[in-house]
Amino acid sequence: MSRKKKKSPKLIVVTGGVLSGLGKGIAAASIGKLLSANLKVVPIKCDGYLNTDPGTMNPVEHGEVYVQDDGGEVDMDFGHYERFIGVDTKFDWNITMGKVFKEILEKERAGDYLGKTVQFIPHVTDMIKEKIYNTLETEQADLGLLEIGGTVGDLENQFYIEAVRQLKFEFGPENIIFIHLTYVPVPNGVNEQKSKPTQMSVKSLQQFGIEPDIIIGRCSEYLTPKIKEKIALFCNLEPSDVISGVDVECIYEIPLIYEQEGLVETLHKKLNIYSPPKINAWRNRVNVLLKNIKNPSKTIDIAIAGKYTELEDSYASVVESITHSAANNDVKVNVVWLDTDGLETQPKKMAEVLELVDGVIVPGGFGARGIEGKISTITYCRENNIPFLGICYGMQLAVIEYARNVVGIKDANTAEILEDGIDVGTAVIDILPEQKAVTKKGGSMRLGGQDVLIKEGTKAHALYGATSVRQRFRHRYEVNPDYIQQIEDAGLVFSGHASDLRIMQLMELPSHPYFMACQFHPELTSRLETPSPLFYNLVKEAIIFSNKRDK
Repeated sequence: MSRKKKKSPKLIVVTGGVLSGLGKGIAAASIGKLLSANLKVVPIKCDGYLNTDPGTMNPVEHGEVYVQDDGGEVDMDFGHYERFIGVDTKFDWNITMGKVFKEILEKERAGDYLGKTVQFIPHVTDMIKEKIYNTLETEQADLGLLEIGGTVGDLENQFYIEAVRQLKFEFGPENIIFIHLTYVPVPNGVNEQKSKPTQMSVKSLQQFGIEPDIIIGRCSEYLTPKIKEKIALFCNLEPSDVISGVDVECIYEIPLIYEQEGLVETLHKKLNIYSPPKINAWRNRVNVLLKNIKNPSKTIDIAIAGKYTELEDSYASVVESITHSAANNDVKVNVVWLDTDGLETQPKKMAEVLELVDGVIVPGGFGARGIEGKISTITYCRENNIPFLGICYGMQLAVIEYARNVVGIKDANTAEILEDGIDVGTAVIDILPEQKAVTKKGGSMRLGGQDVLIKEGTKAHALYGATSVRQRFRHRYEVNPDYIQQIEDAGLVFSGHASDLRIMQLMELPSHPYFMACQFHPELTSRLETPSPLFYNLVKEAIIFSNKRDK
């Protein structure tokens, strides 16, 4: 496939070397932030796994599943793109090998390749390029920001590498550049920045036919002029093309550091563009965050009670939403991780943690494991007036807790535990009617953006200042309509619902200082400049709770 374009958008390709986890997603998002003032930036992520999407993966293995407004379940890096660049990403912007191979096999069966031998090259690489072209054309992008997942040299991303090598000639060298994120260690006892891992990583990239135009060196400290010159010499670059990717206390510093390092000017020159960053509001909030981290005037503790706590990335957007709210409340928040698996049999351990925190979040999840520990945690928050926020499954478990301990339905439970072979009891949480006939697990939940109608006169109405908001959902179960009236008669208020009035989407307890829960995921739409009202006010109420306890 040859597709040289007369009016091609610009394209930045971000690759990574040496080891995984260096932060390519945040690096790409930071670059997008710096260039998005005058350009329409469209981020695209290429993942090598054979899953169609990460929706059926274990969060402990892969990190959180990020849900887009259009219902796509995508890699968590899309959360960084949205939070940094300020765009609503789309499912088509995530290219996986599962999607690519599935589409090729469907085309082969349909006869689209009659007479041809279907091969990795050109058919797989052509499909990858076609998806990139289609996204940029459909979105009328000024700048495509393409992140290739994994590390250069990984078997699973080599077709992406080959595809973008071909794109360099199709776009033209004036319209595409390659940015390589690599690692510059400072070994203990040596106290010297080492360039060899970067040299070897770049050599590996060169073997695939790609010369990086810019290198970002991830390091525990700023790169010295000496190491920049050495890297530049071995990688055919100018020293100004080597950028420090220094470790930071707050990821929102990274665009500011890249700007300070001269990356914006380098990008302008190499791509012949001009889009000076407008990030003063961002800078102000980052400065508040850094002040709170280094010299806090007030520190509070908020617990995240879940069963995937062994990998903090399982709740990445929840943590970022807390950070947004901390910056806007001028407070430092310490996150306390509370593993709820088996916690119901350890009430002393639970109390030891919850006695010391100022707020609690019970986030989303699935299945029977850990839910009784979450329910016990919710009971403690309700009875001790600890500010509480339940999200998705957290809302459903809050309804179960209230039904058991206040309404008097002692065997209240969720029908979801049937999937684990456990007797339900009374299903105050039941499967959505439209989900009963669903047999496929992937991409089949109630997903994406939906309107939430909010009752006037409720706390939710006061927080949002509106009677309708759009939020993102990911669930199969709902509050059983047969029990809504009985539960509300006992004092719980369902303050937000779907447009058809059936699905309860927000709840609150008026007798409690802050006992809120939602069926949607507010963490997915929280931003540094505009934090989610539910998180913002959780932090605000946690400050009040802490101040009362300190007296």
